[in-house]
This record gives sequence, structure tokens and C-alpha cells, in this order.
Amino acid sequence: MRDDDGPSHEGGSQQEEARAAAERAREINLTMDLCLRIGEMLLSSGAGAADVTATMRSVADHFGLRTADIDVTFISLSMSHQRSPDDVPTLMIRHVTQRDIDYEDLTAVDHLVRDILTDRADLYLARSRMATIVSLGHAFPRWAVTIAWAVMAAAVGVFLGGGAVVAVVAAVAAVLIDRVQLVMARRRLPFFYLQVAGGAIATLLAAAVSASPVEVDPSVVVTANIILLLAGIGLMGAVQDALTGFYLTASARLIEAMMATAGIIAGVALGISVAEGLGLELGQLVPGKVRASDLPAVLGGAAVSAAAFSVASYAPRRAVLPVGLTTAAAALVSQAVTASGFGRAAAAGAAAFFIGLVAYAVAGRVRVPPLVVAVPAIVPFLPGLSIYRGLTFLADGGYFVSQGIFALMTAITVAIALASGVILGEYVAQPLKREARRLENRLAGPRLVGPYRAMTRAERRALRRSTDE
Repeated sequence: MRDDDGPSHEGGSQQEEARAAAERAREINLTMDLCLRIGEMLLSSGAGAADVTATMRSVADHFGLRTADIDVTFISLSMSHQRSPDDVPTLMIRHVTQRDIDYEDLTAVDHLVRDILTDRADLYLARSRMATIVSLGHAFPRWAVTIAWAVMAAAVGVFLGGGAVVAVVAAVAAVLIDRVQLVMARRRLPFFYLQVAGGAIATLLAAAVSASPVEVDPSVVVTANIILLLAGIGLMGAVQDALTGFYLTASARLIEAMMATAGIIAGVALGISVAEGLGLELGQLVPGKVRASDLPAVLGGAAVSAAAFSVASYAPRRAVLPVGLTTAAAALVSQAVTASGFGRAAAAGAAAFFIGLVAYAVAGRVRVPPLVVAVPAIVPFLPGLSIYRGLTFLADGGYFVSQGIFALMTAITVAIALASGVILGEYVAQPLKREARRLENRLAGPRLVGPYRAMTRAERRALRRSTDE
């Protein structure tokens, strides 16, 4: 007896298999595209290549792409996947576009990744949320960012020991620098020339004010604005990449940081030369010890400058105050190390280590990535003072050239100490937090409120599903 339904059933099963294979290929493409978009946002916001790779790997593994290959460089991200040795591998590449640092978008992506890994967002919801994050504008209007830069420069001037007049002049210079750089950026000029313009504006304005009857230390004004220009350089990510083995990305980031810093040096040197040609004296900034009566102003200046930078970087509002408090505590650590007789590099390294140590816990409390806390907190300790001293010594020539070279080398040492100190603090903080949780679970007795033990990951997922339902 002939089975008439045999061929039709076989054809139907083949069609279903083809549709299932096509659907699976579509999901693979969508998953890879989501991973690349997440990686682009993280990398362009200053995250290290190791962190970007680990995040993309976690999302890919969660959606079933456990054999995907991920490659991260400074300007591009690539991801490939091959389901079996007989299949043609799928390869996707996404170029990283330079964008303004937006810590609110970075925080939103970080929360999205957490929701993906805890099954709060499936592939299609995650893609929709990612598209929303990318398409939304900044949290603050652009004029608010300009005000934040002005507040930051004024606070850095106070942190360096300047008075109210220095703070006002530094704020005015910051507004001019930001507006001029914005116009130049719209004309697509390279970032190097933006830094040259910023350094020249700060120096010439300080020289002009010094020629007026107003009593002001122009060297403090210039140094405050050098720190403002240094704040946007991603040195910490470069050092992290070098320490974690991503040498190609580290080299590219270091070259970018060197070019941006060279732009500042060229701009300030140009301003000093013009000022000397006009017969204006800028003077050399000689750092002195902070008196006990000046300590509150120094700590307050450090806190306000870091908080203002976080606002200028569009950090979530809930993180602004913790960033300021963390920076004030780090400034106290730095002053204590300096009072003990250590140099600027040691003081900066100790402050950066403290920042990295507490940033992990502070970020967890306010629900932001540790990067959002750590980067603004190191801003007041950037080596603007050493750069300015080195340039003024080099401008004097003769005997002072060697001192100028030494001051610039000190600036490089301080910058490396800041970046490596923060990263070391992060490395120490993460296992300490894990051990603290284990100790808490072991020592906890009968509790009147809350669970008596830490829930497993499966239990947390089941609880979230029941809550959502």
C-alpha cells in the first residue's frame, strides 16, 4: 500500500527546518549587531578594551553565541560566529565614531546589560532600548555644559590656592575656550587644533588680566585651564589597555593622549611667547605647602571641580554629590601624603588608589559604572601645574631648560600614577567586596528583616520573574 502523504510530510519538514535555520541566522545577526552597538558605546565613552570585550562576551554567551570571536581595537569592533565547521562564518564590523562623552548613556547601557544577563530584557526588547539610548539627546542643554566647565575651572583655581579673582578669571577663560572649541569642532577641525586654541586663549587672557590694575596670579589661571583641557583626555583607558594586554588599542590611545597634550603645550607656549613679546610677565607657579586654614578651601575646590566635570560629562544627577565627596576625601589623602614629605607623583598615586578603592562601592550605591565615579574624581589631580612650570622654564632658556624638562617629566609621571593608581584600586576593591559579602553571610545570625542568606542567581531570576508577572 502506497503512502501518499510521505513526500508531502518530508517536504513540509524540510520547509520547517529551512524556516528554523533562517530564523536562527536572523537571531545571530541581531545578537551580533546588539553586541557591537553595546561595545561601541562603551569604547567611545572611555572604557577599557578588556571591559568592552568582557561585556560583549557576556551578552553573546547569554544569547547562545558561545563560540563567537570578538576583536576590539581603537577604531573598530569586529565579531564573528560559525555555528558548525560546515557553515559559512558570519562576520560583522563596526567602526567606532568619536562622540562627546555621555555618562548618562553609558549608565543606561550598563543597566541594559545587567537586565539582559538577569533575563529582564530579551533580544528584541534589548535592541529597542539600545536604539532609544542612541537616539536620545543629552540630559542637559549645551549652555549648561559651558556653565559646568566654568564652575570647574573656578574650583580648580581655588584648589590651587587662588582667590576669588583667580576663580572668576579662570571661569571666564573656560567659557571662551568652550565656545571657541565648539565652533572649531563644528568646522571639523582636528582635536589637536582645538587644544592649541584652548591653551593660547587661557594664556593670553591671563596675560591681559595681569596687565590690568586687577591683582591676580596669571599662572594659577593658566594652570586651572590646562587641567580643564586635560580632563577630556582618556589616559586611564590607555593605561588599562596596556596593563590588560591590549597593546594595539593602548598604543593608539596613548598617541591620541600625547597629541592632545602636545596641543595644550603648543597653545600655552604660543601664548607665553606672545605675552613676552608684548612685555607682559606671567610668572612661574611655585607650589607651596597648604596651611591648615587653607585646607577647607582646597578640599571644597577639589570636590566642586570633580562634581562640575561630572555634570559637563552628562553624568546622572544622583552621582554628582558622591563624586564630589569622594574627591574631597581623595584630596585629603593627597595632602596627608604631601605633608609626610613625599613628592607629587606619590601623592597623586595615593589619591588615585583611594579613588579606585572606593569608586567600586560608591558606584554600586548610586547605580552607575565605576568609570563614572573614577574619571571625574581624578580631574583635580591632573598635572596642569607641572606642565605650566615646565613650559615657563623652557621659555626662560639657559639654565632653566633642564628644570623645564624635569617638570614635564614629572607631569608624565603624575599622569601615569593617576591612571595606574585608579586601576590598582579597582583590582583590590572587587575581591574585597566579594569577601565582605561572604563574611557577612557566614557571620549573620537570625535576622528580623530580610533574607537570612544570600540568594543564588537562579533564585534571584525566579524572584524577578514572579515580581514582573
